[in-house]
Amino acid sequence: MELRDLPSVDELARGSDDPLAVDAARAVIDRAREEIRAGADPGDLAERLQTELRAARAPSLRRVLNATGVVVHTNLGRAPLAEQALAQVVESARGYSNLELDLSSGTRGSRQDHVAALLRRLTGAEAALVVNNNAAAMLLALAALAEGREVVVSRGELIEIGDSFRIPDVLARSGARLVEVGTTNRTRARDYENAIGADTALLLRVHQSNFRVVGFAEQPRIEELAAVAQRHGLPLVDDLGSGVLDEIPGEPAVRESPADLVCFSGDKLLGGPQAGIVVGRADLVEKLRRHPLQRALRADKLTLAALEGTLRLYLDAPEQIPVVRMLRQAADVVRARAERLAAATGGVVEETVGRAGGGALPLAELPSFACAFEESLAAPLRAWDPPVLGIVRDGKLLLDCLTLADAEVDEVARAVNTCR
Repeated sequence: MELRDLPSVDELARGSDDPLAVDAARAVIDRAREEIRAGADPGDLAERLQTELRAARAPSLRRVLNATGVVVHTNLGRAPLAEQALAQVVESARGYSNLELDLSSGTRGSRQDHVAALLRRLTGAEAALVVNNNAAAMLLALAALAEGREVVVSRGELIEIGDSFRIPDVLARSGARLVEVGTTNRTRARDYENAIGADTALLLRVHQSNFRVVGFAEQPRIEELAAVAQRHGLPLVDDLGSGVLDEIPGEPAVRESPADLVCFSGDKLLGGPQAGIVVGRADLVEKLRRHPLQRALRADKLTLAALEGTLRLYLDAPEQIPVVRMLRQAADVVRARAERLAAATGGVVEETVGRAGGGALPLAELPSFACAFEESLAAPLRAWDPPVLGIVRDGKLLLDCLTLADAEVDEVARAVNTCR
């Protein structure tokens, strides 16, 4: 085919009654023109138009089969929700809900009431507040408690996490003034004590959730900071990053923090939806609740439904939360899953290690097993429906079974066998 043989956009779109046909035809012809100039044959343009229309109609946000071995994978939506949490989202979303209605009195209620009691019970805190993510929780806490005043924090905790999000930037946007103490690798409690002045609003501890400083390093224990804050009548805010309500070695549990306010995420090791959770002293939480930013940062009904469903599982059956289950599962269980996949596909089982992900436990290696295939399978598996994501390493594609559910193994096997 030559350029002069290309149909017009109207000619190509004429055979379809789809309202998107004109735009799709324009895209097909533009690509065909580039291919012809490059010496390639664009093939059947009518067929390509139908492919373009199917792609335009398909949802952009899709389910993915995670075979990367990273449990809380930020690029793949972090924590998968438990069935109970999903069911509560559907039930709350299918019609109207009592989001801000007190059914007992028939008067206006607070959306926070749906999760506050559960959070108090699970953490032992006096009060709780939920916003749309942990960065928002930090921003709100600093704006409500320290606007125009000083916040004391260790230089070793001025971290940057994903997408260039930096703690100093959040402090600046909140209106608080940063006071750095200590050094990158060594900070002591007395550094905080010496920095406290008449304009100090609070002490801030930021958990080094996505990195570790090893070797000649020192950080004060949170209990030491709490004692300093108490002596000076100042609140201590503890940003845990990835909140742990269950016991996970290497990560501080929310309940164990002696801070006046604790901020953490809902969609990391907690295993729920994206949310920023603040628990602690009732008078401080109330200041956050009454701050004008709170309305802009509040969580929506679907988030609250998913979070409530997740929190209820922590009371009776935390093993039903996918993140908790994956982190707890024995290596033999993962190996059996990999062997089952290998038997169905002809792959080779390899011992490997998984990661917690989401910035948590950066040094922890989770014993795991993967099924190895030729590297060339990576691209077609990404194009499968649902896409299968693995890890390309040493010229091979590894499908790590740590992050695959038992029910997903057969889906992955069908994808592999079809794409080879």
